[in-house]
Formats: sequence, structure tokens, C-alpha cells
Amino acid sequence: MTEEKSQLQKKELALKLIERLKKAYPDAGCTLDYDDAWKLLVSVRLAAQCTDARVNVVVETLYEKFPDVEALSSAETEEIEEIVRPCGLGRSKARDISACMKILRDQYQGKVPADFDALLKLPGVGRKSANLIMGDVFGKPAIVTDTHCIRLVNRMGLVDGIKDPKKVEMALWKLIPPKEGSDFCHRLVYHGRDVCTARTSPHCENCCVSDLCAKAGV
Repeated sequence: MTEEKSQLQKKELALKLIERLKKAYPDAGCTLDYDDAWKLLVSVRLAAQCTDARVNVVVETLYEKFPDVEALSSAETEEIEEIVRPCGLGRSKARDISACMKILRDQYQGKVPADFDALLKLPGVGRKSANLIMGDVFGKPAIVTDTHCIRLVNRMGLVDGIKDPKKVEMALWKLIPPKEGSDFCHRLVYHGRDVCTARTSPHCENCCVSDLCAKAGV
């Protein structure tokens, strides 16, 4: 099979997967709670090696004490660490959040920049986080390669044995229509938690894409 033909088949597979998952999870969205862009920036940093559910609980206390960028940027790092410790890696996360809020305050009038490269320069923000913010906050094309996304697109056959997040992202940009990327990745999270699970055998008998999946039943 030529590489060109293989790529065409993957594009066709991607479109079918998008439509099936859209029907199965019509309302899928970000599972981190936020009502302002800076709060998503904080939550996505806390979510590293922590569940979104726990982050959603912890940030309630954080925002009660520090309700805006100005307040959080002025907080002592130790104060932030004390609150966010249940999310794990409390010291490094608190340090990044503090530094990030100071930059928003001093360079962006308290606003989150709507530029991918500017987001990447913020402390603790990598490509996954920057894509999430670009897609969810600003409605821009985005591919969020979290662990669910990487696992599922490998199982489904959109990528072949690629585990590096950036390489998976670059491969998916060539396959997924830009307007579908953000929602597709959110739906992969839902599907990965409920059906195509990581810590048990995937529940292929309950899967809406099992007839399309390269590794269904494996």
C-alpha cells in the first residue's frame, strides 16, 4: 500500500469516526469547570497527573480565596500550594500558577492571550494545554493530545504506534478537519473513560465504532 493511499484511507476513517462519536457524545465538552479563560489556564495546570473531578473540587477553594487574576498573582506561592496540594505536585504547580498569573497581570492586562505561541511561553503551559485553551476559549482549530486521545487514535488506526504527544498531534492535523478537532478530542476523552478504557480491556461490545476500529476485540 502506498503512503498516499494509506493517508487517504485514514482521512476517510477519521471522518467516519467523527460522525459516529458525534452521535454517541453530542454534548461532549471540556470536563474542567471554568467560567473565565484564566481559570481554565489554572485548572489545566492542576490536571497534570490528577483527575478533572478532583481539580474541579480543589479550585472552588482556590477561587473563593483568590477570585481574580490580580488576587492570585499577588498570593504567596505557599498559600497557593497549601490549597492545590490534593492535586499532587503542589509545589511546582503552585509556582507555575503564580508565575503565570503575574505574566497575565503585567503583560496582558489580566487576560489570557489568544495566540498559541504566546500561550506556550507561559509557565507550565505545553502544547496540550495551549490547544485546549485555543479550542475551548477562543473557538480556534485545536488538537488536544491527552492520554485518551493518544491511546484511542492508535487503537482505531489513525496513527500507527506513535506515542509522542506532539507527533500524534501533527499526524492528526493532517487527518481531522480543523473545525472538528477540538470536539473530536473531547469525545475521545468520554469514549476513553466509558468504553475504550486504559486499565481494563476495552468494552468493544459496547463500542459505537467497533466495526471501524483497527484493534476491536484485541
